[in-house]
Amino acid sequence: MVPLLIFKSHGLKAKFSPSTCHSLCSTSLFSIFSSRSQSFYHNTTDDYSSHTLTSPLPSSPPQSVVRSICSMVCESYYQQASYSRPSPPNLNLQINPDSLTHEQVITVVASLAEEAGSIVALSFFNWATGFAKFRHFMRLYIVCATSFIGNGNLDRAREVMQHMVRSFAEIGRLKEAVNMVIEMQNHGLVLNARTLNFVIEAANALGLLDYAGDMFDEMRDRGVYPDSTSYKLMVLAHCRMGRIPDADRWLKEMLETGFVVDNATCTLIISTFCDKGLVNRVFWYFNMWMKMGLKPNLINFTSLINGMCKRGSIKQAFETLEEMVRKGWKPNVYTHTALIDGLCRKGWTERAFRLFLKLVRSDNYKPNVYTYTSMINGYCKEEKLNRAEMLLSRMKEQGLVPNTNTYTCLIDGHCTVGNFERAYELMDLMGKEGFTPNGFTYNAFIDGLCKKGRFPEAYKLFRKGLKCGLVADSVTYTILISEFCRHDNNKQALAFFSRMFKVGLKPDMRTYNVLITAFCRQKRMEESEKLFEEAVKLGLVPTKETCTSMVSGYCRDGNVSLAVKFFHRMSDYGCTPDNFTYGALISGLCNESKLSEACQLYETMIDKGLSPCEVTRLTLAYEYCKQGDSATAMIILERLEKKLWIRTVNTLIRKLCSEKKVGVAALFFHKLLDKDRNVDRITLAAFTTACYDSNKYALVSDLSEKMLSKGIG
Repeated sequence: MVPLLIFKSHGLKAKFSPSTCHSLCSTSLFSIFSSRSQSFYHNTTDDYSSHTLTSPLPSSPPQSVVRSICSMVCESYYQQASYSRPSPPNLNLQINPDSLTHEQVITVVASLAEEAGSIVALSFFNWATGFAKFRHFMRLYIVCATSFIGNGNLDRAREVMQHMVRSFAEIGRLKEAVNMVIEMQNHGLVLNARTLNFVIEAANALGLLDYAGDMFDEMRDRGVYPDSTSYKLMVLAHCRMGRIPDADRWLKEMLETGFVVDNATCTLIISTFCDKGLVNRVFWYFNMWMKMGLKPNLINFTSLINGMCKRGSIKQAFETLEEMVRKGWKPNVYTHTALIDGLCRKGWTERAFRLFLKLVRSDNYKPNVYTYTSMINGYCKEEKLNRAEMLLSRMKEQGLVPNTNTYTCLIDGHCTVGNFERAYELMDLMGKEGFTPNGFTYNAFIDGLCKKGRFPEAYKLFRKGLKCGLVADSVTYTILISEFCRHDNNKQALAFFSRMFKVGLKPDMRTYNVLITAFCRQKRMEESEKLFEEAVKLGLVPTKETCTSMVSGYCRDGNVSLAVKFFHRMSDYGCTPDNFTYGALISGLCNESKLSEACQLYETMIDKGLSPCEVTRLTLAYEYCKQGDSATAMIILERLEKKLWIRTVNTLIRKLCSEKKVGVAALFFHKLLDKDRNVDRITLAAFTTACYDSNKYALVSDLSEKMLSKGIG
């Protein structure tokens, strides 16, 4: 037995006295064991001596076994214990766990908690649950926690419950474990925020975000007050799962409760929200957090600046940079790279290059691979390939190694201008330098070849890429599907569309748009409708392009009533009609001579600040002229600004002349002379020819006199 002095020297409630041992041996412990207790000690070879007792006692009665185990635990505990370490030590027990029954383990834990204290019992509990045999034995956790509650040691009881949650989550029994944690509240366990956080963390790790939210609410109803970590866990989990509206809801509640995020969480939230285009929202949060005491660091500011630049809010990004400097942070190479990339995205490469030169001349920070790549990409987008190539040479001179993205930008630039020979050279150079072309590289190549009318070559490259290990993405397939549709090869386009599903790719709305547009163009509205409904069922959100294609398709098919219905349904999908959508429907209404409806739509369009394209302006005015209502046609065009009015009227006059409607053309020509002294010679020639062909010489004479009176030569 362990001497009583050892217990006292460690300040524990030691109860292992000789009389205690006798009591332990003769009363309560014996009643817990079954009459057929398993043998606990085994004779083994030296190879397994570390797992067995050196002095086996196979004939020992059950109570003697428990007493021996308790003694061994206490002895090992005090050999390992340290005053400087409050956590229970790892026990070194020469016991074969397979020889222990579940009831014996429970008895030892309860006895140790009562006689030696909670810490000693917890040490044995940790040892036992380290073995699969006892790890998922729920009654062990309950007995241990109950014993600790009886000792008034609630912290250790909660520790046991957390251990149970973690262990049972591993085997898919999380909810069962959590229910038991909540039940333990009825047996004296006071739950706190730490318990709540552990449950939330375990649920989130399994992807059970909704369940975590339910537990959050239930524990709060039971008097558990969430802390900042509770909200942080919920926010981070929803951000990682891409559930931004839910993350926003938890962030708002966190803010209302008065909690502020830490710097690491702030960075993740900024990055996630900005990637989803919610820069203004996260900027509002950022300012609120600063007012509430958050001290943003350089990484926080740089993440925010990067998000703004990607969105195109360059002015706001530079304002944030100024705020950062005012707070004592100096921008580093990553901050400058974000700004350079943003300027290049805007097409302001010269401004970006000036900032780039500041880095080059800086003593503290030098451009890195990402800075050079951003600058090269900017020049490639502006088709300034000589400068891009110069920067490639420059970065190599600086000892920087171009990466796959660097080469992909250059390949894309050369493909855009049709310089495929150099693009192929760069791809070969990538391989020699140890970089494998990725999906973006192949997409740039394939798209460039398709746009230059070299589809067979693009398809050949695609097949070659697959043999070389290319993992084609939805963009690759969309490019090829689009090209098949452009060649009216719908069968092959649909075959590739089906292949996407087979290889585990989910088509996005752009893919569906390509197919829907193709079928609408061919007046195959039944197929278009099926594709549209399929996309919506998959959770994809139709875009303005989708809706415009459908409206245009119905109009081409002569079903304007369905086009009008679909037009009014666009708001259901969060789409706002643009000038092309209005134009398609107006043209359809004009083709069916529904001029009043078309005119009303035209007026609505202008009232919304949309500028009708020339086809729309011309179509509506011409239809009224055909109906002999040139006055209304003039009224419709009057709302246009002068430049657009002049261009439209010139085109209208030529069109009327081609239809031998020279009388109406003359009315518009006279109106044109009143507004513009610069007569379009092509329009004048068309009018004169049409008048002579129609024997309307007087109209030419009247027009000539008016031109002379106005001094127009």
